[in-house]
Amino acid sequence: MEAREKNSILVTGGRGFIGRALVKLIQRKGYSVVSLDRVPVADAAETGGEEIHLDLTDVAQLRGVLEHQRIRKIVHLAAILPTAAQRNPVRATEVNVQGSLHLLELAREFNVRRFVFGSSLSVYGTYPADQTVSEDDRAAPEDLYGAAKLYVEQLGQSYRECHGLEFVSLRVGRVVGPGAQSVSSPWRSEIFELLKADYRAEISLPYRASENLLLLHVEDLAVMLLSLVQASSLTYTVYNAPCKSVVVEDLKRVVENLNANITVRLGDGTPAGNPQMLDASRFQSEFHFESVSIFDRLRKAAGK
Repeated sequence: MEAREKNSILVTGGRGFIGRALVKLIQRKGYSVVSLDRVPVADAAETGGEEIHLDLTDVAQLRGVLEHQRIRKIVHLAAILPTAAQRNPVRATEVNVQGSLHLLELAREFNVRRFVFGSSLSVYGTYPADQTVSEDDRAAPEDLYGAAKLYVEQLGQSYRECHGLEFVSLRVGRVVGPGAQSVSSPWRSEIFELLKADYRAEISLPYRASENLLLLHVEDLAVMLLSLVQASSLTYTVYNAPCKSVVVEDLKRVVENLNANITVRLGDGTPAGNPQMLDASRFQSEFHFESVSIFDRLRKAAGK
């Protein structure tokens, strides 16, 4: 293996669904990683990396990490998620906006080279179902979570222009895969975790059969984030993460066909607050990336 620089990659939200997948991938590639999360870890040996229990709103503790660690690149994933943000807007603003500002300012102060921000397709808001959305289309978030993501993108652009910090944002769709532990959208994990069930199980998918969902497997997302970390240079400051557009009816059919014990119950909702069709050619062409089909991922998880 080629020699790596001794500096570490800092991952915020490292105990989260996406963070865990990214930290494991970084370690497999031979890099040193420091994982921050407000969720404590019982045993640091669990991941093999350095885990720090920390809240982003604690500036003094955050500063201590950058003082004692040689951090050259940051992947910022920590956030209060949409449902929780609506319930507690004060806490969401403290973490999603103020915490991000603390991190950007410390990145400037400690000469961090690159700052990769895990943004969201929710910055776009709702678009007509047949309109393909690119990075050049207008951003009009409809909730606190999306508004905070867009504001942090603007903050990052300012730090890039004023201080030379290599800020880059990856706008992410609905992330699926085993282990998501989502309270508001448990189906994102259940469609994978229940595929080998030998008992009757029901999955509730709250959308109409005809709706399109932009889905992204967590392992593909980890590869995308690491690509942004590793790149010698970046052409753009904002990228749409390549997602697979999946028709809800097709998703229901594939899951039920893979395991006759599973019934997928559909609702009458629409995927508001996000586009349903996406142009991710900017990322795909620059990084020569093509994600694996969600249906192929499901077949593999089912052992077929």
